[in-house]
Amino acid sequence: MGEVILTMKGIDKSFPGVHALDHVNLEVRAGEVHALMGENGAGKSTLMKVLTGIYKKDSGTITYFGKEVEFHNTREAQDAGVVIVHQELNMVGDLTVAQNIFIGREPKKGIRIDDRKMIEDSKKLFERLKIDINPREKMKNLTVGKQQMCEIAKAISHDCKLIIFDEPSAALTEKEIDDLFKIIRDLREQNMGIIYISHRMDEIKVITDRVTVMRDGGYVGTLITKDSTKEDIINMMVGRVIYEDPKTHSMCPPDAPVVLKVDHLNAGHMVQDVSFELHKGEILGFSGLMGAGRTETARAIFGADPKQSGTISIMGKDGKLHEVTINNPQDAVKAGIGYLSEDRRRFGVVVQKSIIENSTLACLDDFSNGPFINKAKEKKETERLIKELATKTPSADQLVMNLSGGNQQKVVIAKWLIRNSDILIFDEPTRGIDVGAKNEIYKLMNKLASEGKSIIMISSEMTEILRMSDRIVVMCEGKKTGEIRIEEATQENIMDKATRNIN
Repeated sequence: MGEVILTMKGIDKSFPGVHALDHVNLEVRAGEVHALMGENGAGKSTLMKVLTGIYKKDSGTITYFGKEVEFHNTREAQDAGVVIVHQELNMVGDLTVAQNIFIGREPKKGIRIDDRKMIEDSKKLFERLKIDINPREKMKNLTVGKQQMCEIAKAISHDCKLIIFDEPSAALTEKEIDDLFKIIRDLREQNMGIIYISHRMDEIKVITDRVTVMRDGGYVGTLITKDSTKEDIINMMVGRVIYEDPKTHSMCPPDAPVVLKVDHLNAGHMVQDVSFELHKGEILGFSGLMGAGRTETARAIFGADPKQSGTISIMGKDGKLHEVTINNPQDAVKAGIGYLSEDRRRFGVVVQKSIIENSTLACLDDFSNGPFINKAKEKKETERLIKELATKTPSADQLVMNLSGGNQQKVVIAKWLIRNSDILIFDEPTRGIDVGAKNEIYKLMNKLASEGKSIIMISSEMTEILRMSDRIVVMCEGKKTGEIRIEEATQENIMDKATRNIN
């Protein structure tokens, strides 16, 4: 590691009712990958927004290459070589790769844009990053992984000296993550300073040199990664030890009735002849590699995607299974199914609306007096769920966009609990959520199951599947390739079935 290029010392920032940053310190050196970690709401994003000029700090100092600075907007930060690659990709799909990289600062020949130079400059950036992307390709035609690489190229084009990666691997495949790490290592060799924000503990151990931990808006400490254990970092993040032991036996009673039966479901090429049963009070894990068809199966059951054939039966009030017709999500909701999408910001919540408005979204009829909404009843029910789910918020009127990822997830869960859905589909329930919030979601899922709710849990994390499931359905390339009781489940036999297609 080289010279210190960034020092943030005693950074303080408050918003109405919230002390977001409380005298936070951060030091980054040239040629270093420095992890910034903490639970959702710990203040990581706020600290980076202060650094890049989105927020003005209340007190403290920022020293960059030996000079005290304060950027007033992201353009000033970029001009100085401080660039952030956001988790939410900020690209225009109908523009080319080159146009996206140089948008707003296109090279000119006279008064006209010099397309040839823009393409050549893009090629040089990709050569520097050692990646193969056609600058003339439209952005919308690229995979998420390649779009991420274009964001990095865009950052490098600003003559970047300090680059911030905010959850860069959240939507990437294992191969794309490997490619990302190669690029990061190359940038480190070029003596660049790198801040790496991630909740994935295994990544931190692989790619970073030092780790700074934040908790509740404050600075906890900085560790050398190779000298630290996963448990050390987690304990600093949450102030307590969190155990992730796998489940050793099913918590679902052996005589629990079947509440959902799916027979020979077909929905496009990603859902082929899928059959399974879900029992009352059971957490049924769905495991498989990327593209296995797990989410597509859930969407077909929920009516979000059309099914070609197969039957879906649900237990009625008489305790017997009855075949139901689900042509759309409204049919599924009426049948007692709630779906927590893997992309909660697109399909789970309306981020510009309040917690109250989101929580009652699936059952507004229950709060209606003719054409009017009973606001008092809405607020009372929402506040009950806020308390029950331990959602961290100043009030029920808080906009969802101002909540952390874990608390946004709790709002989605509240929506389906207010609807009183008996069958809940959790698709990647802890994606983008820190280890402490994960533990809260796990406890909540176990509580719901113990109260008789039935849960389908789709997860790409093997430890999560083994920790939470009573039984596991494994899929590969659109087909169910196995079903394993938790007592017999191991990473090895799950992976064996996840890589063995049945023709």
